Amino acid sequence: MAPHPLDLLSLEETKTARDIVASLHTDAVLSFREIYLEEPPKAQLIEFLTAEHAGRDALRPHRTALVQYDVIAADRIPHYHESVVDLDERKRISHAIVDENQHAGLTLDEFDVLVEVCKSSQMFKDVCAEFTLPEGFEAVIEPWPYGGLSPEEENRRYFQGLCFAQDMKSGNPDSNFYAYPLPFIPVMDFYKREIVRIDRLATGGKGDALDAKTHSKNIIDHCASAEYVPELLKNGVRKDLKPLNVLQPEGPSFSVDGQLVQWQNWRFRVGFNPREGATIHDVHFAGRSVMYRLSISEMTVPYADPRGPFPRKQAFDFGDGGAGNCANNLSLGCDCLGVIKYFDSITTGPDGTAKVSPNVVCLHEQDNGIGWKHTNWRTGRAVVTRSRELVVQFIITLANYEYIFAYKFDQAGGITVETRATGIVSVVNIDPGKTSAYGNVVSPGALAQNHQHIFCVRIDPAIDGYKNTVLTEESHRVPMNKETNPRGNYYEVRQKILDRSQWLDAAPLQNRVIKMVNRTKTNPISGKPVGYKFTPSATQLLLADPDSIQSTRALFAQHHVWVTKQRDGELYAAGRYTLQSQNEIGGVADAVKRDEQLEDEDVIVWNVFGLTHNPRVEDWPVMPVEIHQLAIRPSDFFTENPAIDVPSNRNEASVLTNGAINGDTNGSSCCR
Repeated sequence: MAPHPLDLLSLEETKTARDIVASLHTDAVLSFREIYLEEPPKAQLIEFLTAEHAGRDALRPHRTALVQYDVIAADRIPHYHESVVDLDERKRISHAIVDENQHAGLTLDEFDVLVEVCKSSQMFKDVCAEFTLPEGFEAVIEPWPYGGLSPEEENRRYFQGLCFAQDMKSGNPDSNFYAYPLPFIPVMDFYKREIVRIDRLATGGKGDALDAKTHSKNIIDHCASAEYVPELLKNGVRKDLKPLNVLQPEGPSFSVDGQLVQWQNWRFRVGFNPREGATIHDVHFAGRSVMYRLSISEMTVPYADPRGPFPRKQAFDFGDGGAGNCANNLSLGCDCLGVIKYFDSITTGPDGTAKVSPNVVCLHEQDNGIGWKHTNWRTGRAVVTRSRELVVQFIITLANYEYIFAYKFDQAGGITVETRATGIVSVVNIDPGKTSAYGNVVSPGALAQNHQHIFCVRIDPAIDGYKNTVLTEESHRVPMNKETNPRGNYYEVRQKILDRSQWLDAAPLQNRVIKMVNRTKTNPISGKPVGYKFTPSATQLLLADPDSIQSTRALFAQHHVWVTKQRDGELYAAGRYTLQSQNEIGGVADAVKRDEQLEDEDVIVWNVFGLTHNPRVEDWPVMPVEIHQLAIRPSDFFTENPAIDVPSNRNEASVLTNGAINGDTNGSSCCR
C-alpha cells in the first residue's frame, strides 16, 4: 500500500533520496545532515485530504524528501546545500546553496569534534594546568552553540564549550559535574578544527568589575557535591512512597493506523521531523475540520549576565540544532504511564545512512480530574464525569536542560499545548561568600544565571474549512449612564477583525481573546460564526535591549501573537537559519511586513509565551518542572457541550484506605 502523503520517510525512501543527491555530486565529498519528508504543497495536500475525508479517490501528491548536506570543497570548508528530491520520479526538483552568511543547524557530530579538539589542544591543556583540581577530578567540556556573532567578528563557524570538573572517585559516570564550574570557555573554529581562543570568565560578585578575574588557583575547593542519580544521593530515596498505577484492563480507547490516530471523536496524524520534533496534522473532531497543522515552531533561551562572553549565551533550541535531533528515546513506565503507543523516527548519519530512532513520541490517555459536574440540590443527585485526555508527548534534552512538550486532546473538543521545563540550571563559578546581580547562588561556588525561555507555537487553523478569519474579543467596562448602564453593572464585549497581517500582545485587563472563525459557517444556536479561541498569556517577553544582538535575532520573542498569511515552507518563527545569526531573517516579523490581507484567507496564528527564570535554590540540583499551557478551545463550534455524552461511571478500582475515611461503603454511586 502506498504511504500516506504525511507519513514519515521510510528507511528505503531515505536511502533513495541520499543516492539521488550523491549521484549529482560524484566529484565531491558529501556530508549529510538531515533527510526527511518535505511535506506536499498545501494546495495539493488539501485537495487530497478533502477527497480522502469524502471517501473519494484523489491524485496522491508525490513523495518528496528534503536533503540537507555539506559539499566539502578543496579548501576543506563545507558549503551547505539543500535539495528537494522527488522520490516517485527519482530526480531532484529544487536545489539551493545557502548563503555563506547563514549557517546550517549544528549536528551532534560537530559537538563531538569540539570535545576531541579540546582534548588535543595545547592551548586548552595550558589553561587547565593553571588551576589545581582536587585529586580524582577531571575537566569536562559541555558543547554549546556559539550564539549571535558580534558585529566585529569574522563570520566563521564557531562552537564554544562550557567547562566543568567531574568527581571520578565514585566511579559513576553520572556523577553531577555541573556542581563544579570552571572559569573558561574554549572557542573552536570548526573550519580549522582548532581552538582559536579561550575566553576567561569573571568570578566576582556584587561590587566587582564586569571583567574581574578574582578566583583562586584552587578553583573548585569551595564548591560542593550535588548529586541527583538515586544511587549517589547522600540519604537515599524516600521509602514511604507506595505504587500508584494507571490500569487499563480493557486496553486503550484510541486506535492507531500508521501515523493516523483516532480517539473520542478526534482524528489526526502524528508527524515528526528533526527540526520541530512531533507535529500534528489534519485534525478533525466528529468529522469536522479543526486544524491543518500544529507545531512548536521555535524557542530561544537568552542569558542576562552582561559579563563577557555571556551576551552571546543564547540558544535557539529548535533552529540551532533541531528539537527532533535531541528527542529522548522514551522508556515504558517512566516518561508515560498506562497503555502506551510509541512512534519512531528516522535519523541520518554523515554518510547518509538512515536508522530508526525508537520511541521518540509516546501516545497515551490520562485522567485530568473532573470534566463536568452538576448536583440537583432538590433531589441530591450528582452527575459527574472525568476529563480524560489523549496525550502526544515528546521530550528533548539540550545539554543541561530538558523540555517536555505535549499536545493534549480532550473530550470536549479542546486542544492544549503544554510545555514543561526541567533539567539542570546553567551555572558558572562564583567566588566563595559572594552574591551576584546576574543570578542566584544555588550551591557553593555555583551561580545560576538569570535567563528566559521564550516559546512559539504555530497554529494553522482549518475551522470547518481552510479559509478563516482572525479576530480579537475583549470585555470593557462601560461607565454608568441613563441610556445603557443605569446601575453600572453592564460591560461591553467588543470584537475587532484582524484584516491585515500584524502582531499584538496579551491584554489581561481587557480579557483579550484570539478567535479563529469561519465566517461562511454559522452556529445555528448562537447565530455566530463557528470558531476556536485561545487567551494569550501575559507572560514576560524578551527583556534584552531592542538594539542588542540577542533582540535583533529574536524579533518573534517581542510580541505574544503574530497573524500572517500562509506560505509553503514558512514554518519557523525566527527564520530558517538561527545559528550564529545577528538578525531574524525570514521569520514572523518579515511575514508581517508583507502587510497581506487576512480576511477569509488561509491564515497562520503564532502564539509566543515565556518563562523568565530567575533561579532559586530549590531549582538545584535538578529543577522541578515549570509548566505553561496554551488552551485552544471551541467557541460556538458545537451546538452543545460536546462532552455531555461522556459516561458518568463510578470507578470501581477506587477503594477506602484502612477504613480511615468515612464515606460510601454500600456500593451505591453518586453517578447513577
